[in-house]
Amino acid sequence: MTLRHLLGSAALASLAGGAAAQDSDFTVLDYPGFEDPAYHAAYVDAHGASPTFSFFGDEEEAFQKLVSGFQADVTHICAGSVTKWIESGIIEPWDTSRIDAFADLNSDLTGEDVASGDAEAYFIPTDYGSTAIAYNPDEVPEEDVASLEVFKNPAYAGRLTLPDNVDDAYALAYLATGVTDWTEASDAEFEAASAWLREVHPNLRTYWTDPAELSQLLSSGEVLVSWAWNETYPAMVEEDRPIAFQREPEEGSSLWLCGYVNMADAPGSEDKAYDYINALLAPESAEPLLDAGFGTSNAAALSAEFSEEELEAAGLGSIDAPVLAQLPMSQELRQKQSETFEMIKAGF
Repeated sequence: MTLRHLLGSAALASLAGGAAAQDSDFTVLDYPGFEDPAYHAAYVDAHGASPTFSFFGDEEEAFQKLVSGFQADVTHICAGSVTKWIESGIIEPWDTSRIDAFADLNSDLTGEDVASGDAEAYFIPTDYGSTAIAYNPDEVPEEDVASLEVFKNPAYAGRLTLPDNVDDAYALAYLATGVTDWTEASDAEFEAASAWLREVHPNLRTYWTDPAELSQLLSSGEVLVSWAWNETYPAMVEEDRPIAFQREPEEGSSLWLCGYVNMADAPGSEDKAYDYINALLAPESAEPLLDAGFGTSNAAALSAEFSEEELEAAGLGSIDAPVLAQLPMSQELRQKQSETFEMIKAGF
C-alpha cells in the first residue's frame, strides 16, 4: 500500500517533525503524517517526547531499507505485507497480554489467528478504513449500485474507475465472485476473481492512484462510479459536491487495515514499543485518527467516542452486508495477484 491519506495538516506536521522533541531510545518506521503527537498522546505524556520517526513512501521501500541494515523498533505496514515480513525473519511476535486494548480490537480486523490467541500475533491492527462504491447520486440511481455488477454495466462504460492497488482491486473482485475471506481463497476462486477484473477492465476510464485524483474525477463528472476509500466521501460532502457511498451492495464491501509489527533484534526499548501501541489504541487517539480519515481498531473506543451517525458520515458505520477484511494472506497468493493485476491493467 502507498499512503492512504495525507492531509495538508499532516504534511505540515511532517515538515515540523524535525523540530519537535524526539525520544532517541525508540524509533518508529512509518508513513509521513503518522508522527502526529495527537495519535500517541499517552506516549508523550509518559516519556516527555514522541518517538524518533523515520519515513518511507511504500512498504517495499520500508522492507528493503530494513533488510539493508536500517534499525527500527516498530514499523507501520498494512495487512497484505505481513506474511512476507514474517517469512523474512525481520519481525517477532507481540506479547498480546501487554496490549491493553487487545480484547477490544474489532474482530473483523484481527482474524481467527490473532483473535483466538492460539497463534503468535505478528501484526496488531491499529487503523483501518472501508472500501466501497462511491458514486454521483445526481446521475446514478441507487438501484444501479445495489450490486457490484455496476462495474460491468454498459451504461457506465468509460465512466468507471478502480484503485491502482492490487489489494483493493482483488477485494472487490473476490466479493463480486462470492468470496468474503481471501485468506482461504482457492485457485479456482482466484481465477474467477481475475476473470471478473479482466471483464471489468475495458469499462474503466482509468485506475486512480490517490484520493485527490479520485475526487477530481468524480467532481468533474468524468467518472460516475468508483471503488473508493471512505475518506473520499466526507471530503466531497464537505466541499458540497455530489457524492454517495454505498457500503451495502448485495455482495458486500471491504475493510482495509494497517498496524504495527515488532522488529526482531530492535535496538531500542521493548517496553516503549508496548507503550506506543497502547497509546495508539487508547480512546483519546480515536478522534484525531478519525479526523484524518482513519478508524481506530479499538472497537470499544470507537463506539464510545462517536455516535453511529458520526461513523456513518465518515463512511465507517455498521452495515448489514458481507464484509471482506483485507487480512494477511499467503505470500504465494499475493504474488499471483500482483502479477496478474499488472497483466490485466496492460490489457492481457
